[in-house]
Amino acid sequence: MKKTLIGLVISMFWIVSASADVGARLGVTGNAALYAATATELDTGSHGTTTDFDETQTQSEYLGIVYGSVFAEVGFGPAFVGIDYLPGSIDTEETSTEVGDKTTSATSTQVTNKVSVEFENLTNFYAGVRILDSFFIKAGTLSVDLNTKENLGTGSTYGNTTVDGTMMGVGMDKVMDNGMFFRVEGQYSEFDSASLTSSSGSQKITMESLDGVVGKLSFGKAF
Repeated sequence: MKKTLIGLVISMFWIVSASADVGARLGVTGNAALYAATATELDTGSHGTTTDFDETQTQSEYLGIVYGSVFAEVGFGPAFVGIDYLPGSIDTEETSTEVGDKTTSATSTQVTNKVSVEFENLTNFYAGVRILDSFFIKAGTLSVDLNTKENLGTGSTYGNTTVDGTMMGVGMDKVMDNGMFFRVEGQYSEFDSASLTSSSGSQKITMESLDGVVGKLSFGKAF
């Protein structure tokens, strides 16, 4: 991923040097986001010699986060393309739940599940167009690595996965005489569904939805 980002930035500057009609912008962004997610866990494990008893739990959560990102973009007249990247990671708070793990048709054992999720390599490729001198709209694709961190009473573990999505946004920016600029924008993001199967093979988590809104404040340099 890092090699791809470096290659894209270098390509941008080659394009800028080759054409006076092309401009580039580099900057940093402060992001304030509110996401909503819904996931379902299905337990289809066998319990000794008894008949299987499927257990399903669905839960929805909201996540408010603040994080920083960096971006680089190239403009071609009123149109532009770019990439926004989160250099670090975002960790959710650990959630703890007690559930009944059914062991036979008549008995169950209370177990505690502790789970948190790390969002890493959040990347946004986008394209946009300026409607006025300072007003723009844009749309693009998203990709993020979801790394699970769990301590499950059943003894199972879940792996990691990469989730793709789409975004659209609107904003305004202002370039100063010295080439410095600031930008404000709002963005709606929506990620695809994803599923993870436990190490035992008997539990499966399906993230049915993950979407949210992001407010962005950026500063940078126009070339």
